[in-house]
Amino acid sequence: MSPVFPMLTVLSMFYYMCLRRRARTATRGEMNSRRAIESNTRALPINVEIVQYAKEVLDFSSHYGSENSMSYTMWNLAGIPNVYPSSGDFTQTAVFRTYGTWWDRCPSARLPFKRTPPTFCSQDYVELAFEEPVYPTAVHILETYHPGAVVRILACSANPYSQNPPAEVNFPTNLIRLEVNSSLLDYYTELDAVVLHGVKERPVLSLKTSMIDMNDIDEDEDEEKYGCGMDTLNKQFSIVTLREWPTNGYFDKLPYELIQLILSHLTVPDLCRLAQTCKLLYQHCCDPLQYIHLSLQPYWARINDTSLEYLQSRCTLIQWLNLSWTGNRGAISVSGFSRFLKVCGSELVRLELSCGHFLNETCLEVITEMCPNLQELNLSSCDKIPPQAFNHIAKVGSLKRLILYRTKVEQTALLSILNFCSELQHLSLGSCVMIEDYDLIASMMGAKCKKLRSLDLWRCKNITENGIAELASGCQLLEELDLGWCPTLQSSTGCFTNLARKLPNLQKLFLTANRSVCDTDIEELAANCTRLRQLDILGTRMVSPASLRKLLESCKDLSLLDVSFCSQIDNRVVLELNANFPNVFIKKSFTQ
Repeated sequence: MSPVFPMLTVLSMFYYMCLRRRARTATRGEMNSRRAIESNTRALPINVEIVQYAKEVLDFSSHYGSENSMSYTMWNLAGIPNVYPSSGDFTQTAVFRTYGTWWDRCPSARLPFKRTPPTFCSQDYVELAFEEPVYPTAVHILETYHPGAVVRILACSANPYSQNPPAEVNFPTNLIRLEVNSSLLDYYTELDAVVLHGVKERPVLSLKTSMIDMNDIDEDEDEEKYGCGMDTLNKQFSIVTLREWPTNGYFDKLPYELIQLILSHLTVPDLCRLAQTCKLLYQHCCDPLQYIHLSLQPYWARINDTSLEYLQSRCTLIQWLNLSWTGNRGAISVSGFSRFLKVCGSELVRLELSCGHFLNETCLEVITEMCPNLQELNLSSCDKIPPQAFNHIAKVGSLKRLILYRTKVEQTALLSILNFCSELQHLSLGSCVMIEDYDLIASMMGAKCKKLRSLDLWRCKNITENGIAELASGCQLLEELDLGWCPTLQSSTGCFTNLARKLPNLQKLFLTANRSVCDTDIEELAANCTRLRQLDILGTRMVSPASLRKLLESCKDLSLLDVSFCSQIDNRVVLELNANFPNVFIKKSFTQ
């Protein structure tokens, strides 16, 4: 007998043993699925790995670039690398809007929500589609500048909101979501491309990877084991039959308020677990006082209409609500959102709805009708809301903070909002491309919004010195002003000098990419804005080291100075300034 046959016999037995071992742990459905796959004609052998770049950018929370350009935008992640293996600051990469903790140290900074799980630290995300669904084996992220911001990689299954998430990535996927935390870095992170590695057919033995299902976002591995994750939120909150014990031990000796205080440190899934132990703790876990501040953003992939329905009775006193990133792909309906607010909106003061793509005009109408005490509204990157819908916001005269970054708000609606919301203190209009005349908007702010403390006009395309003059004259309490990438402002008109003289309380001023900023402007800031903490003059060619020294000597609280691509400020000057002013972080970007 040929020696080949014994070898074939051994391989066959090994393959048979693998199937037997897998059969002991696989469900009947898994076995049937594998048999179906094995019976079909294979396009590629199992061991052939497919390598593919992202085909399309489906969604993202923010980016540094413009909505009408490719420079520094998330859209650069589609396709093959533009920069790699080079490194440095390149316009052909994808860049998120912020970096470091600087945005948390300025006047517009918002208080964080309590009860956020320690494992959830994501600040931004981008979702990428690939051509071929594969069983993933690896994801390579080509980071070309300040790497290290990616904190989570999620794979989306065919049913993104399945209630039975696998413990490992054992499904084919062509949608990858990256979540980042830019506060971990000293400067902007830049991503060039994303490469997905995978195989077409599921290996016989389970594939172990570092990725997880988009739905598998609970806090620890025991949640699936004990059925206590957010996927059982609805069932747990609906429990009404619990065993009643003759006593509750030492809990009977504790004051009600003390038990409430202890429970206030638990996350929402922890409350779900605790509610299943006994009637006493169930009552405490369902007390509306536990839900005064509620952030559902960490569990965005699991929140749906049913979740909101079960939470209604517990959120009757809610004041802060964070639904950012939730409800997409049909998870939350307009009717489900409306029903929740009709029950829980009367005491609402703060509402975070960033990237809520389910929102439409009806939702904004319900918000303005059901939330009469609303003071803070975040609609950042809610780019599906039609322009005319923003008119409803004008009905909320108590608003103090309004974030409209990357929305389709148009001029008429914004003028109405400014006219009726005179209590506004913080306003973000960054990358709002449908506003035709920012001078008119600035004039209305100066006339109506006297209490304005922070204003974001990032990439405002048409404001001129006239609008700046109206703004500086009427909003003299301004402490934070972002005029980055506003190409129509020219230093020769005296607009920046006017700002420095009229706004002595300025703590943050971004004049990013304004090539006309000159020594005179810097000297005026040094003389008049001694409280300045953050200044960005990236890209100017007309500022000298001498004027920067005057600024640093005068502004004792200055902690951030960005002089990237300032042609007169070379690395030698930066080193010298760092030595003389060690408490100031001086940023100097480079292109290799």
